[in-house]
Amino acid sequence: MEEIFYPQNNGEISNSITQSWTEQAIECYSIKCDCSKCSLKNGNYSFKCQMPKVIDILIGAVGKPRNNPA
Repeated sequence: MEEIFYPQNNGEISNSITQSWTEQAIECYSIKCDCSKCSLKNGNYSFKCQMPKVIDILIGAVGKPRNNPA
């Protein structure tokens, strides 16, 4: 059975990743946060993805990405 680790940050998202759109954030946004389509899914990471929360914060803070295909 695969163990999933949750961030040890009391559910808070770091300000450093919510200031501007990163390549990974844009990818996540463009695939509508569908983890089955994510380029990181094959990396066998053992953490719970927080990117959907980051996307929501980014949209509220800086708006949608400019060069978005979706």
